[in-house]
Amino acid sequence: MASLSELPALRNYSKPFGIRFLEYIKRGKLSYKTHQAIVLIVTFLAYTCYHATRKTTSIVKSALDPQSPDVSLKFPWRMTYLSSPAEKKRFSWVLGDGWAPFNGSDGSALLGELDVAFLAVYALGMYFSGHLGDRMNLRVFLTVGMVGTGLFTSLFGVGYWAKIHSFYYFLIVQMIAGLFQSTGWPSVVAVVGNWFGKKKRGLIMGIWNAHTSVGNIAGSLIASALLSYGWGWSFVVPGLLIASVGLLVFLFLPVSPESVGADKEEDEMGSPRKIGEGVTEPLLGSDAEIKETAVGFIEAWKIPGVAPFAFCLFFAKLVAYTFLYWLPYYISHTAIEGKYLSSETAGNLSTFFDIGGVLGGILAGHISDRLDARAITAATFMYCAIPALYFYRTYGHISLVMNIALMFICGMFVNGPYALITTAVSADLGTHSSFRGNSKALATVTAIIDGTGSVGAAIGPLLTGYISAKSWSAVFTMLMGAALIAGLLLTRLLVAEVVARISESRSQAGGSQSTSQDEELGV
Repeated sequence: MASLSELPALRNYSKPFGIRFLEYIKRGKLSYKTHQAIVLIVTFLAYTCYHATRKTTSIVKSALDPQSPDVSLKFPWRMTYLSSPAEKKRFSWVLGDGWAPFNGSDGSALLGELDVAFLAVYALGMYFSGHLGDRMNLRVFLTVGMVGTGLFTSLFGVGYWAKIHSFYYFLIVQMIAGLFQSTGWPSVVAVVGNWFGKKKRGLIMGIWNAHTSVGNIAGSLIASALLSYGWGWSFVVPGLLIASVGLLVFLFLPVSPESVGADKEEDEMGSPRKIGEGVTEPLLGSDAEIKETAVGFIEAWKIPGVAPFAFCLFFAKLVAYTFLYWLPYYISHTAIEGKYLSSETAGNLSTFFDIGGVLGGILAGHISDRLDARAITAATFMYCAIPALYFYRTYGHISLVMNIALMFICGMFVNGPYALITTAVSADLGTHSSFRGNSKALATVTAIIDGTGSVGAAIGPLLTGYISAKSWSAVFTMLMGAALIAGLLLTRLLVAEVVARISESRSQAGGSQSTSQDEELGV
């Protein structure tokens, strides 16, 4: 592989102004670890904002289509119930009868179509963002994506003050927002991959990967808190927030050690320039002289393990994104202890799913590292998600405490396998002889897997919009079926890991027995 000094001139970026300012204050160069800390913090904040803006739509759904006895809005975390028609009428001035065209009989279906439009463009954009990001200054690319996301998220909210009731206005705005959203993951993954190697992929990376759930939680709290002032603010404020953080990215994000003249530590010499989601293990040998060539789309699909993992992520994201977009709506439309929660309370309550997701991701990663069996762990989590989903649907309405507990467990088992799936894929690619050392192959495969998963993420909310109008039980049946298929798609890898563990155990047992016989014979 060509040395870093021989990389194209496009990689020789100038130092961000913020880095220069920090060095001016310090009156000296920043250390390598300081740069790493800046990368972790800035990329964490960036992707947290991406998910915060993505979460907003699910919180506002009940305001746009208030078909349940739910129109009361209070302060965050205060449990507000409405049970009488008088109470409904008293607070009807806040949300009125919803917002046309989403307050009609087909409101749920229209909201589902908005979700699928956003996620379909997002999924399509994922196939191109990694390719485009490789050829641009990632700091600028990420900044443009964040500012564009903020602009079109805000434009959705502007429809509130502009009295816009055209479905196609909201549809087009969501589609363009999805396109800008697709710039996020390839950019932060590439930057982190430039700075961290194998020895840095432990607990610190598990915490970094929590940005998805943290963003969902932040988006839920912000959007819920602002609903009482008008649902438009629930879009505009997160939009302004991500645009502001985009400016922070432009000022402070060091794309790579070479871009800021940092000296690479010895344990970072093997770091890849592009990694898979949640993966920081170096897949490129520092001493290997391999000419990197782009891998074709069809050729990448033929790499062993890519198709199973891609389709597994398809069904796993179908489940997760259905919760992402519809959980607050489901909670507000489901009687808990015989009463309905307000939209704001339902949005706040839904954050427990994401809190469970944070724990699930870290726990799954820890178990996988200890057992050295990623496929077994990921499949186990997906199978455990099936009864968790069943119990949440069946018993979640009994009490608020029961609902929170079961929701937390669902989040843990549904979101846990994400990092494991992508880690297993990257490890598989790293040991595949035909493509070892080719960062372009890795980037292409990563885009295929995440893009395919995002297609599932689009289909799940779309189907939910139609099915939920008839039966929420049918929605949960669909989710349980998707979780089952996701687990089954890992069967081949699971069996391979089990066989490897058995063979390893027999080898160790055989070695111990031979040693004992040698000692008895006095050898």
